[in-house]
Amino acid sequence: MKPGRIGAWVAFVLGMAYFFLPLIATFEFSMRMKRGAYSFEAYRVILSDPRFQETFGYSALVALMTILVGVLLVVPTAYWIRLKLPYLRPVIEFITLLPLVIPAIVIVFGYLRMYNSSSFLPFTGSRRGTDILLIFGYVTLALPYMYRAVDTGLRAIDVRTLTEAAEILGAKWPTIIARIILPNVLIAVLSGAFLTFAIVIGEFTMASLLNRPAFGPYMQNLGANRAYEPAALAVVAFAITWACMVLIQVVSRFAPKTAERPG
Repeated sequence: MKPGRIGAWVAFVLGMAYFFLPLIATFEFSMRMKRGAYSFEAYRVILSDPRFQETFGYSALVALMTILVGVLLVVPTAYWIRLKLPYLRPVIEFITLLPLVIPAIVIVFGYLRMYNSSSFLPFTGSRRGTDILLIFGYVTLALPYMYRAVDTGLRAIDVRTLTEAAEILGAKWPTIIARIILPNVLIAVLSGAFLTFAIVIGEFTMASLLNRPAFGPYMQNLGANRAYEPAALAVVAFAITWACMVLIQVVSRFAPKTAERPG
């Protein structure tokens, strides 16, 4: 083998070891709940815990609502910026990067100051309003990933030609976005959606400060009071995240390919 290829393999093996050895150690520790024997007792305990089912179900529902709101917000915006307002693209990219710069705790404290029970929009005055506020917060956190995924998908198609052809056939803007643009960037949307799902499932700060029964605070509380169950829960959360990544690959493989940009 050539020296360059040997170096590449060494770097690959070291990277895999750095990534998987802690996970293997965590999994091995989670199997030692019963003294002197390996078992899945820790997994049985957490999966049968009503709080696990409640918090995971809540976070999964909030994640789906976050994805829906994010798609409705990002797809038309990215499409319109690319088609009609390209000079605003640097501004939009800067705005979508702000959630990576501003800590989540700053965002949620701003929400608490602006939308408390004494404000004009008292979202925190009820559980339903707080849920809506949490969804908006998650949309903000996922904005950098969703916007860039959709923008990358739009770059792969000829947006202007597709729009002009649809307008010639009499299609209106909602029809163009829903039946022409969205199917052509479906893989990009799904990529952003699965990343959003993974972010929401593991998020702690916003859910904790807004006092919502989410999966992130449950993981933190379990880790503060137990030994083996948190390790099992970490493996389960990792498996959920990787399942999202696998779904992206599966959908990408079987979804119809979009046409290449002409010229």
